[in-house]
Amino acid sequence: MNPIYVAYFYLTTAILCELIGTTFLTKSEQFSKLIPTTLMAVFFVASFYCLSQSLKVVPLGIAYAIWAGVGIVATAIIGVVVFNQKIDVPAMTGIAFIVTGVIIINLFSKT
Repeated sequence: MNPIYVAYFYLTTAILCELIGTTFLTKSEQFSKLIPTTLMAVFFVASFYCLSQSLKVVPLGIAYAIWAGVGIVATAIIGVVVFNQKIDVPAMTGIAFIVTGVIIINLFSKT
């Protein structure tokens, strides 16, 4: 299998684990609930492991930009949909800038 596909599979898995871990972070209620806190830690460790595996092929700056950018946007969506949190116009604007930055990196960077 092509190493770039494997690297992006790991990066995608890292993002998914981060999102699940962040969701459990909210459910942990500031680490006061053992099971959500434990699951949060497991998913964050898995996320960093998968991110580190993607770095075998994808440069750190690119991998981290994608991981963080997609994570921020998806976490904001989870906050709205799952936790009924509100996002105002400045927050949406900032998220749009993040998405734009990740798109620019992926379309135009020669890294």
